[in-house]
Amino acid sequence: MTFLTPEQITAANKANLETLFGLTNKAFEGVEKLVELNLQVAKTALGEAAENTRAALAVKDAQELLALQASLLQPAAEKAAAYSRHLYDIAASTNAEVTKTAEAQFAELQQKFMAAVDNAVKNAPAGTENAVTLVKSAITAANNAYESVHKAAKQAADIAEANFNAVTTTAVKASQAAAKSAKRAA
Repeated sequence: MTFLTPEQITAANKANLETLFGLTNKAFEGVEKLVELNLQVAKTALGEAAENTRAALAVKDAQELLALQASLLQPAAEKAAAYSRHLYDIAASTNAEVTKTAEAQFAELQQKFMAAVDNAVKNAPAGTENAVTLVKSAITAANNAYESVHKAAKQAADIAEANFNAVTTTAVKASQAAAKSAKRAA
């Protein structure tokens, strides 16, 4: 039976800390992007509010007011959809980075575990071939189960993204139709 040396334990701890710091940096990058997006949206909204207020104060009758409202409806919905898309993109890219790191860690752990199993098999006493075969079968089954879950999760994420895109497109089209109807009414 083999035991880990202090150097191996130290190296494993160092690798785990580096992974933790890497993931923390990725999370902070995502937060930075989110803060930047929100600041940009706030700045733009403030400027547009000033413009819209000036335009509303310049209105001379109800018909102009209705036309102004109709002209503001569609861009607002499109901007909301674009903001939602940016939020989704930030979350998806941050999640992809974390997933990539986790998968790399899992692959490395899996490789080390298989090396340990192979080493144990080499040193196994005679007559334990059935137990070794059982262990290898269990490992293969676990790997297959992991792959199945991973594929299902990816498919679910793809479906969620497709649904998000469909809802966003529908919302924009609905706002465009409402704006056209409002313009006709004006």
